[in-house]
Formats: sequence, structure tokens, C-alpha cells
Amino acid sequence: MTPASTAAAAAMPPSFSDSKPRASMMTTVHAATYELLRRHGLTTIFGNPGSNELPFLKDFPSDFRYVLGLHEGVVLGMADGFAQATRRPAFVNLHAAAGTGNAMGAMTNAIASHSPLVITAGQQVRGMIGLEPMLTNVDASLLPRPLVKWSYEPASPQDVPRALSQAIHLASLPPNGPVYLSIPYDDWDAPVAPQSELLAARSVGGATVPTRQALDEMVGQLARARNPVLVLGSDVDAAAAQHAAILLAEKQCLPVWIAPSPARCPFPTTHPHFQGVLPAGMASISRLLEGHDLILVMGAPVFRYHQYEPGRLVPEGANILHVTCDPQEAARAPAGSAIVADIRGTLELLADAVPVAERALPRARPLPRREHRGRPGALLPQEVFDVLADTAPADAIYVNESTSTTNILWERLPMREPGSYYFPAAGGLGFGIPVALGVQLACPDRRVIGVIGDGSANFSITGLWTAAQHGIPAVFVILNNGTYGALRWFADVLNVKEVPGLDVPGIDFCALAQGYGVRATRVDTARDFQRALTHALAGQEPVLIEVLTHAS
Repeated sequence: MTPASTAAAAAMPPSFSDSKPRASMMTTVHAATYELLRRHGLTTIFGNPGSNELPFLKDFPSDFRYVLGLHEGVVLGMADGFAQATRRPAFVNLHAAAGTGNAMGAMTNAIASHSPLVITAGQQVRGMIGLEPMLTNVDASLLPRPLVKWSYEPASPQDVPRALSQAIHLASLPPNGPVYLSIPYDDWDAPVAPQSELLAARSVGGATVPTRQALDEMVGQLARARNPVLVLGSDVDAAAAQHAAILLAEKQCLPVWIAPSPARCPFPTTHPHFQGVLPAGMASISRLLEGHDLILVMGAPVFRYHQYEPGRLVPEGANILHVTCDPQEAARAPAGSAIVADIRGTLELLADAVPVAERALPRARPLPRREHRGRPGALLPQEVFDVLADTAPADAIYVNESTSTTNILWERLPMREPGSYYFPAAGGLGFGIPVALGVQLACPDRRVIGVIGDGSANFSITGLWTAAQHGIPAVFVILNNGTYGALRWFADVLNVKEVPGLDVPGIDFCALAQGYGVRATRVDTARDFQRALTHALAGQEPVLIEVLTHAS
């Protein structure tokens, strides 16, 4: 079985044939809940507990694992990385309204990346909620919206297991995404409803594929196109569908672009059909796709823009054919025809159905010139990524939160395997450190390297404590240029001058890391960086490498 098929199999819900209720003595909501979580494989809990959560965590089962984060943004970020990498729901336990609020920045990335998270928060006892005592989650189901697919506070203690079952299935149904439950803390000792054990035996599947007629029309459009192009989004990698995307591109001789601001890598960057990442502006996208008469977009919005750059939505004479797992993405797209369907299933059917085209092969993109200055003081970002490309394992996983150097990363890092790249889908900072930890927990056989800017790192620096306490062997490469580089770039785009608050000098990341218990070193030459990275990758402990860099 290939790695992609293994991951896809792991992401499938339990089959009906193995859905037999487990005999048990479940008499309380507490016991029923843990059995339900166990049944769905949700035995890793990411949390930061408060008083409202303690009754849920009492008598914590020995077959469960609790991963403590010192800030709820880190907690949710770790769960986000874990869920994306395993392609299965991850369980989060937050503290009432305050903890939920602390985690909402990370929720923006989770909802945008279609991460299947089951988020719970403790609520005050039912008899006092109306009096709004301290730690009441007022209007709990409204608090996290619109950053979750569904939010709910169970109507009674007996409704808790059913609501949790609904949450797990909703998080897993396409499009995957976070869901939220607020649970009063006096519910856990209440008796369960009759036949609640039936919940553990349920399975819900949501994969759909185009009809034969719709598939034939897609094949026909490709056959009639003079110069089609394939644009792939993050959901291709999330669906473990890279193999089908490669087959489709090769059979149809399609140049392949990655949709703007990708949160994952849906196509090998070393493949000769790979053209690069589309920019996040209307005019630039239209200019780069000029000459293509059919734009086939798979697993991405059409399109996710960032900077305001007015221009044509698509090049003159071009048509868009859009396949997405998200009805919202399909409905809000301003041009083209859309189909809502399972990304992997659709790509596999389409790749199998299309004939081998007689078009000319796409022109390979030019490789960037290598940078090796070798001078001490600070590295160019290009040097950093060249060292990473030369030193990291071929199946390394990169978690990127150095937003000002993202274009350079895509130009220089070879990413061949599925699940090799993660980026904050909504642009919310605080992503890099915790997501690297979650991905490393999910993928112990691969090495995870977090490439993080000095400005971004401060949003979730407490994640280093979790790395040390759990011995999670992620490598954190902090690019320290003393400024918010992405904001400086955007200030130029917007033509705004003399903006305060763009510099962050004087931060000693090695001292911070060592204070949290993580081994750290600072480097200012490519040779020293390569030595430090080689040493870090040879070990099995978390390491932080602070790299002094020039602003890109």
C-alpha cells in the first residue's frame, strides 16, 4: 500500500461491518463520552484545563494521552497540525469563554484549512448559568461563530454523548472543519440516556463523486481545450490525492500551478510540470494564466486573493472548471462552472477517464541561482533555504510561518511527498511552533522543520515548553531579521510611509528556548547553519536554531 493510500484508509470512517457496540457498564455521561472518543480513535486530548474542565478530566484513562499547552492558541494549533497530518479529527479541551477567546485566532486558520477539530469548552453548572457567575460562557454557541462549522450547548446531560457524536461526524464530513461544544461541568456524573452505547457503533460517510454525465463533460472540455492548465489547491493534499493529480497532469500534458497562498503542497515541486505558486492578486493571476483557454481548478477557492490588485478575474477567452469539496467555495466563486464533490474520488475518476493528449509538454520552470556567500553576520533567506534543501531528509515536513520569505521557500525547497508542507491558511500568526508540534506527534517517522519568522514566533513561543516536556523532536528554524518583513513589504504595496511598530529588535530566542527547556544555538553563516541543522536532525529531541538573516 502506498503512503497516500495508507493515509486515505486511515481517514475513512469505520465500516459498517466492524461497527459492533462494545459491551460495557457505561452508567455516566463521563464514561460514555470516553468510550465514544475511544471508539473514534480520539485518544489524544490537546488542552489547557480550568476549573470547569476538571470534572471531565477526572480519572483520566490510561489509554488516553493529554498534551498540555500553556496557552489556548498553542493548544488549538497543535490539534490543527495533528488533525491535518493524520487526516482525522483531533480533540481539543478549552477553558470556558476566556480559553475559547484565546484560541480563536488559531480557529481562523483551522476553518480556512478545513481542519477536522472537535473543540469542547467547560461551562458553569446548569443551575447557575442564568445568574452568570464567574466562568459562565454566556451565549456559548454564538461565541466561536463563524469560525466553526457548528456550535452547540447540549440541552440536557443526557444529550452530551449524542451531541459529541454529532460533532465528531460533522467535523469529518466534507468540507472538514472545526466544531464546538460547550458542556456544563455538572453533566459528567449524570446517568446516560438509554441505549447511548449505540452512538459508538455509528459511522457516517460523506464522499460524493460527479455523475457519469458530469464526468464525461469534464473529459470533453479537456479534449476540446486548445491550451488547458491545472490549478491545484490544498484540499488535494488533504485528500491524499497527489498521485491522481500527477497522473492527470502527465496524461493531459498540463502545466500545473498551485493556487494562491497554499496551506499545503498538492503537487511535487520537483515535477517537470510544476510551474510555481500563483500570486494572490487578480491582475497577476490573469497575467500568468494568459493564453490558457481552460483553467481546471481542483481543491481550492477561485481564488483566494490577498492584496487588492484590480484586473480581469480570468484571461480573455478562458473558462474555469472548478471542483471543490466546499459548497461555500463553489457558490461564491465569481466565474466559471463548479462541481461540489470528493477531491480524491473525482481526481482518480478523471485521471482514469481522460485519454493521453498529444499536446506539447509544458516548459519546465527555470531553477533559481544558488546563493552561497559564506560571509558572517547574517544570511540571505535564499541561503537558508538552499541549506535546508541540501541537508534535510527527502521526506522532511516543513511548517512555514516566515511569511515574508514564502516565495523564496517555494522556489528552492524540494517537496516530493504528500503531507510535506503546512502554512496558516487564513494568515493568522502563532501557527508555526504549535502546528509543527502537532504534525510531529502525528508523523513520528518523518522529521518536521518549522521555518518561523522572528515576529511570528512570539505569538506562540510557549509551545517550546510542550516540545520539551513531551520530547517532541521538531526542529525550529527562527529567521531573525529584527522586523515584521511581510508588513514592510505590504507597506510598500500600499505606499504607506513611517508606520510604527514594524521592528522587533533585541529578542534572544536562544535564551527563550533554553528557559523552556529546549536546546538552542545561534548561527550567522551558511556553514554553521548546515552544521547545526545536521546535528539537530541526527538527534531525537526538540532543537531551536536561531538564524540571523537579512530582510528579504
